[in-house]
Amino acid sequence: MSDWMHQRYDPPRISAAGWLRVLGRGLLLGVVAYGGLALLLALRLIERPVFGLRRPWTPYITQGVCRAAIAILGLGYKVQGKPMAAAGAYVANHTSWLDIFTLNAGARVYFVAKAEVSGWAGIGWLAQATGTIFIARKGAEAKRQQALFEARLVAGHPLLFFPEGTSTDALRVLPFKSTLFAAFFTAHVPVPLQIQPVTVIYHAPKGGDPRHYGWWGDMTFASHLITVLADARPGWVEVIYHPPVPVHAFENRKDLSAYCERIIRTSHPLAEASQDR
Repeated sequence: MSDWMHQRYDPPRISAAGWLRVLGRGLLLGVVAYGGLALLLALRLIERPVFGLRRPWTPYITQGVCRAAIAILGLGYKVQGKPMAAAGAYVANHTSWLDIFTLNAGARVYFVAKAEVSGWAGIGWLAQATGTIFIARKGAEAKRQQALFEARLVAGHPLLFFPEGTSTDALRVLPFKSTLFAAFFTAHVPVPLQIQPVTVIYHAPKGGDPRHYGWWGDMTFASHLITVLADARPGWVEVIYHPPVPVHAFENRKDLSAYCERIIRTSHPLAEASQDR
């Protein structure tokens, strides 16, 4: 494990007013998230038998909930570029559980997440209901996961995955793993298929530790959530949608992975600065 994973991070001390914000924002976030989940599940009772794997309605609920969540957390939100209109997938750097809200707010996507997420209290239910694809880090699962990817791409689902394989401290972009890119080079996926790199940059509250929104190492979800909910003057997040590129412009998965990593890394000013740390 890299040294930065062991670096000490002391979250800001929460005042009495901060705990009131935790309570107020937490309750409101829970009502919005699980109220949206109830509405989504009810609508799926109609959507699923009529459209099967396709989901023409419910992604709008997910996007609305995520936009509301960002507002409740008080995060500033800035977008550069536009989500692609063509069939394909998104590739983004991974900083925190906040990426779920940040990236779903900007585009209606289906996340690809590690299998452990499905068992997380509260989060797992939301992820499953919104159509997240769960992948296991086992070689024996590779063919099954490849078939699942292909089926979702053929159904027109815009997938979003994190090639780094883990979240970070918000100050770096880790080397991309090219394994998941292999699904875009099979004969079963739509042609032409587009890949859109997306850079996500979190800016800490004024005067705060630049790692404030990073989630890494042995941090628990609950402790990090409380820290974010308690912010008196939250920071902001910037999402950059880079021009999409056709898969057929690259010879193989490694070339495509390297291209996406370079675009995302060089457009992330905090990550670029962190290379010298």
